[in-house]
Amino acid sequence: MKLVRSFNASRISGVILAYTALLFGALIASPAYAEYGLNFKTPVTEIAHIEYDLHMLILYICIAIFVVVFGVMFYSIYAHRKSKGSVAAKFSHSTNAEIIWTVIPIIILVTMAIPSTEALIRMEDTTNSDMTVKITGYQWKWHYDYMDHDVEMFSSISTPRAQIENKQEKGENYLLEVNNHVVLPINKKIRLLITANDVIHAWWVPELGAKKDAIPGFINEIWTKIDKPGRYRGQCAELCGKDHGYMPIVVDAVTEEEFEAWVQKQKQG
Repeated sequence: MKLVRSFNASRISGVILAYTALLFGALIASPAYAEYGLNFKTPVTEIAHIEYDLHMLILYICIAIFVVVFGVMFYSIYAHRKSKGSVAAKFSHSTNAEIIWTVIPIIILVTMAIPSTEALIRMEDTTNSDMTVKITGYQWKWHYDYMDHDVEMFSSISTPRAQIENKQEKGENYLLEVNNHVVLPINKKIRLLITANDVIHAWWVPELGAKKDAIPGFINEIWTKIDKPGRYRGQCAELCGKDHGYMPIVVDAVTEEEFEAWVQKQKQG
């Protein structure tokens, strides 16, 4: 009996500590702390900001539910414990309680559904794009076709094989470096057409808020509009075979002038 009590106490303590850590993580989960590994990467596009804000809204709702539910539960355990002489009430149901725990979840779900629906509609609106890039996934590389600029290229992993085979010290961007970077202009709405040549892949760059499946024989589309210059890394997010982890993505966001110069250089090359 002592062993059982000790085990239950340990489980309860573990649950309390876990949720305390969750609560603490949520309290500091502002964009300034996004790079600490506790949250999304710092967003650099409109869609990524929408996703981040929606994520935080739902997280705070979940935390509020946790505080209320577990607060009532722990209070009930403490205030109505057997050692205090409490006797369990005998009743089959409560109509008021059933109404409350039905209506409140509906209100919470509607509160989450409205901004989620608005976000999905915004994410799917690829109209009025300034340029289009077709992305095709292969085992295990990406092909990029700048359809408005008559430029295309393949992009493959460039991490040295010696690092992969543990014969050399791993670099800072291990498995996240490629031979040809995707170059995109900032402050331009870019339509991305995504498909695949062999199996299902998924093009994903966290800071851009861009993630879409690449399906053979089918074209998906998303859009992005990058706010500031920088280098943003991603990778295939679909299990596409034994070398699935060797399909990184590197996006260089540059000014419009730098992009035009890059286009001319690609054409000459």
